Amino acid sequence: MEGRSYYAFAVLQTLVVCGLLWFIFTRPTGWDLQRGIGTALLFIGILGIAIARYQLGRSFAVRAEAHQLVTRGIYSKIRNPIYVFGTVMIAGFVLIIHKPVGWLFVLVVVILQIGRAHREARVLEAAFGDAYREYRRKTWL
Repeated sequence: MEGRSYYAFAVLQTLVVCGLLWFIFTRPTGWDLQRGIGTALLFIGILGIAIARYQLGRSFAVRAEAHQLVTRGIYSKIRNPIYVFGTVMIAGFVLIIHKPVGWLFVLVVVILQIGRAHREARVLEAAFGDAYREYRRKTWL
């Protein structure tokens, strides 16, 4: 992702985070353990995504593209930290809203993210070959 679209997407993500934070702190329901754990998970998810996006830099793309193989920082342990932390964030949100049906949404997101991860893996393996296969062997998801 380059130029204007890179910044537009970053602005969109920032607005979504602000909306989530507004939702959490203006909810009229009281704070209980589930809401507290959900809020902690939501913050962990947001922070993890922010760190992963920063470390990915200009290699970030909405569609699977092979710019460079990023293997430093959080990417040295997790191949798809944005997907992992996005799922953590959504799970936190489901806990906050106290709606068990939200777990079906989490399940759908996990299935979709696994599919995206497989498509990305094919693109990266085609572009970086043995270097990607070695990286994949040493990392999780």
